[in-house]
Amino acid sequence: MSDFDKFLMAQVGFIAALILSPLIPGIINRTKAVFAGRQGPPLLQLYYDLFKLLRKGAVYSNTTTWVFRAAPIVSLSAVIGVLMLIPCTGATPALISFQGDIIFFAYLFGISRFFTVTAALDTGSAFEGMGASREVLYAALAEPAFLIALSSLACLNNQISITGIFIASTANPFANIAVILLVAVTLTIVLLTENCRVPADDPNTHLELTMIHEVMVLDYGGSDLAYILYGSALKLWAFASILVAIVLPARTGSLFLDSAVFVGGIFIVAVIVGVIESTMARFRLDKIPKMLIAAAALSATALLLTITRG
Repeated sequence: MSDFDKFLMAQVGFIAALILSPLIPGIINRTKAVFAGRQGPPLLQLYYDLFKLLRKGAVYSNTTTWVFRAAPIVSLSAVIGVLMLIPCTGATPALISFQGDIIFFAYLFGISRFFTVTAALDTGSAFEGMGASREVLYAALAEPAFLIALSSLACLNNQISITGIFIASTANPFANIAVILLVAVTLTIVLLTENCRVPADDPNTHLELTMIHEVMVLDYGGSDLAYILYGSALKLWAFASILVAIVLPARTGSLFLDSAVFVGGIFIVAVIVGVIESTMARFRLDKIPKMLIAAAALSATALLLTITRG
């Protein structure tokens, strides 16, 4: 396969991720509706919401600065940059790949969070400041777990790039089941926390004492809110892609079949998230740090097993 063909495949995978990612919140909501015994919102509800919001204007407070206006665009751009580093359909290469991009991968998420938190503080609202404080606290615990998990995958596959890890995992799937299981559990916990899902957070709540991410974006509307909602869907796709890549590393050799399995795996992750939100209650705020510390311990154990194995 020529370099041009690989680049074309990478573009197709990237565009597929941009188009299909709003389906994930729809699948989660429909799964929760099944458990609740109701019909629930349409599967394409987020697409409808995005089109509606993009046609509306935005209202800004006089107390805010350019940071508040720039945050949704910067956050969305950072998440799109993350998707460029990930083989978005499994069988296709990443649009951008270089040695050490796993660090850049994590820092792009950090940039997105930094502007979201700064914008919340920029409003001068104590309510949004409370959510920003909680977001930073949980991020300080989730990021080490995430980075150690990525380091475990890098050591296990002798690669320090996302694409390299994907390719190496397909060549030797399930090389160390214990490490893969520990990393998978860690990434699942981080996915739920970073994407504001139960039990770490509830994207549907509007209770003052329990809101974390939602409270930071209460002042946004119109196109700005559309960027935030779309960025959240892309972020879910990115985390689910990493999880599916290590749980379903085998490849059949057929581009269409491999891509279908990979995308199907991402949708299965969405169903699992819906099941978790339907069967678990949201944790108290003091229990969430303990959950993230446990995730960091699991990823550290996976790293130690990988090092001792080598």
